[in-house]
Amino acid sequence: MLIVLTSEKEIVNEAALINQLFEAGLHRLHLRKPQFTKSEYSKLLDQIEPQHYKKIMLHEYHDLVNAYDLRGMHLQEKARRDLKRNLENFLAINEKSGYKVSSSFHTVEEIKDCGGLFEYVLLSPVFSSISKLGYKGKNFDVNGVDEYVIGMGGINQDTLQATYDLGYQGVGVLGGVWNTTKPLESFKAIKSSYDAIFQNAIT
Repeated sequence: MLIVLTSEKEIVNEAALINQLFEAGLHRLHLRKPQFTKSEYSKLLDQIEPQHYKKIMLHEYHDLVNAYDLRGMHLQEKARRDLKRNLENFLAINEKSGYKVSSSFHTVEEIKDCGGLFEYVLLSPVFSSISKLGYKGKNFDVNGVDEYVIGMGGINQDTLQATYDLGYQGVGVLGGVWNTTKPLESFKAIKSSYDAIFQNAIT
């Protein structure tokens, strides 16, 4: 699975770019704007073509998942831990409503402890981050891990093969798209390499 996470910053013509990313073959978009208000989230969603909604996972304002009938929601590590014993009930309620849930992790051990509760999990940082200076990669090896693990951190065209070799089912891209002068062209280059390397991965 090839995932793009939105930039935390507001991007000029962002909705149009997001629509173009989907048209270019994006599998999943993680909408993450921690500085946005709920109305700003809605404004951005209103500009995205509705046929793409079922490929969008929301990081904040999870009630908008139902309002826009999105694919589901993403739980940051803190939010997941805060749920504690209520986590499985939270997931069951969303599954009954037809929504998917993913979550962020920073150790392989904690992924194993969750025992397949999520549709997929994001593990970072695999390599040194492009978008966060000083965020050094851990080269996590997930070969033999049963979960559907997406590798994040330092993902670009040059690190795709190494990510695949470490056992990941897919990648999450942030800086490799948004920290470039031509985000759409950068995505297309990553997508082309991804298709060649991850050709047997389930999307």
